[in-house]
Amino acid sequence: MAGVSTKEIKNRIRSMESTKQITKAMEMVAASKLRHAQARVQNSRPYFEILYSAISDIVSSNSDFSSPYLTRRPVKKSCYIVIAGDRGLAGGYNSNIIKLVQSQMEGKDVTVLPIGKKAVDHFKSHGFSLLTDRYMEAADVTVGDCFSIAKQLCKAYLSGEFDEIIIGYTDFVSVLSQTPSTLSMLPVLTEAKEGRSCDIVYEPDSITVFDAIIPEYLSGILYGALCESRAAEQAARRTAMDSATQNADEMIADLSLKFNQARQAAITQEITEIVAGS
Repeated sequence: MAGVSTKEIKNRIRSMESTKQITKAMEMVAASKLRHAQARVQNSRPYFEILYSAISDIVSSNSDFSSPYLTRRPVKKSCYIVIAGDRGLAGGYNSNIIKLVQSQMEGKDVTVLPIGKKAVDHFKSHGFSLLTDRYMEAADVTVGDCFSIAKQLCKAYLSGEFDEIIIGYTDFVSVLSQTPSTLSMLPVLTEAKEGRSCDIVYEPDSITVFDAIIPEYLSGILYGALCESRAAEQAARRTAMDSATQNADEMIADLSLKFNQARQAAITQEITEIVAGS
């Protein structure tokens, strides 16, 4: 700060106070949105769990059961669904999930379905093949959109266009912890339940019911991943804005100290000049 006038220091203090007001307001908005996002996460989980239980029941109660959705085949073409944020100022939220997914894509023939402006912009600018770029706003993706995406992916998987479908999202662990994760959507991985008796009658038959449930199951995974990612984004933004507010407080305190020191030095110099002149 050597050679900086008190006026310039005061202007910097005012600038930091303005920045602090903005970051504090953004932190409060993120905290409010986080509460709603957490509620959506809690409400989406039972739907997924019921569908997964039905799928596991069908597979476990039919020893000769087979389906193209369960068959693992050599992977020639992969499809990655990547969920990122619509905007920045959320710490490492966007970069962490993109880095994780790109590390798994290496050496694969990949088509990407990006959701969120940051994901669309990144994969488009890096020359990846995109399935579609219509989902620029992750916040605007509805349950109906999830069903449409799931049906499109199921059709592509059955036709052999893709051999595996993987979703990359950010798992909301807590307000202070968000973990980028990937999950295999197709082929479906189920856990066999030992000793399960066939006490459920499916109409017209279990295979037809299974094939009808799979798109619902995938849309449930996608919607659940969206809810998790949106909650994680708001939590990351809240943490980042809280850290920025604290940094602004520290800079204001430091600048105030330097302002007082500069003012005292100016007063001392004036007194010295007066005394010398007299």
